[in-house]
Amino acid sequence: MNRLRGPAVLLLLWAIAGLSTKTVPTPWAVVSSVVSDGFALYSPNLSITAWGAFQGFVFGNIAAIAVALAVAVFPRTEPLAAQLAVISYCVPLLALGPIVLVVFGGRTPTVFLAAVSVFFTSMIGTLTGLKSANRTSIDLVNAYGGNGWHRLRRVQIPAALPSTTAALQIAAPAAVLGAILGEYLGGVDSGVGVALTAAQSSYDLPRTWGMALAAGLLAGAGYFAASLAGKLVQSRLYGPGAITAPEGES
Repeated sequence: MNRLRGPAVLLLLWAIAGLSTKTVPTPWAVVSSVVSDGFALYSPNLSITAWGAFQGFVFGNIAAIAVALAVAVFPRTEPLAAQLAVISYCVPLLALGPIVLVVFGGRTPTVFLAAVSVFFTSMIGTLTGLKSANRTSIDLVNAYGGNGWHRLRRVQIPAALPSTTAALQIAAPAAVLGAILGEYLGGVDSGVGVALTAAQSSYDLPRTWGMALAAGLLAGAGYFAASLAGKLVQSRLYGPGAITAPEGES
């Protein structure tokens, strides 16, 4: 019941705002709009945005994890990697998008902005996990003649899984936001960003709110999927019981 209290209060406040002002549609007006538009509007737009966000999520996280692993093996590259991560985080996405649109066109900005949106979070999260590995275990690998690759595979990667999983959970909604921003730039004729722009241009408030809520649900689904995937990976490594961090990470 406590979990439902917050959403119930928000829904009540939304209903009050909708009844007291014309700029906010009531919840039932939004639901009616969603039912009226149905799958014909929501299904194709959500699926296209989800696919672009998924591609950006995969590419961005592959790059982020690869950079973090490279830093773990070659520590001297950490300042350069940190600068790259900060740049990806600080540069406005709407400033990068038009450049990518002009150079590549099509849906490339959608995937690119989704990838940039996840890079900082995933790289820092993975690197933090790699650096928090049990020092005693690392010394043990060194004592047996292990090299950087052995330390990485035997100790650091397992130790980094909880932190990396948490970073991927945060990155999933960020990828959805990046994909929608990419669609806002134009060059495409479908997607949540395009549908939101069309609804805003026609001053269709219920549809605008309905599409925004659908985008929020898509981001939430990405968070849940990333969380579930992380738990499955960790359960394979740490056994069928409760998910626990490696020794020294609790």
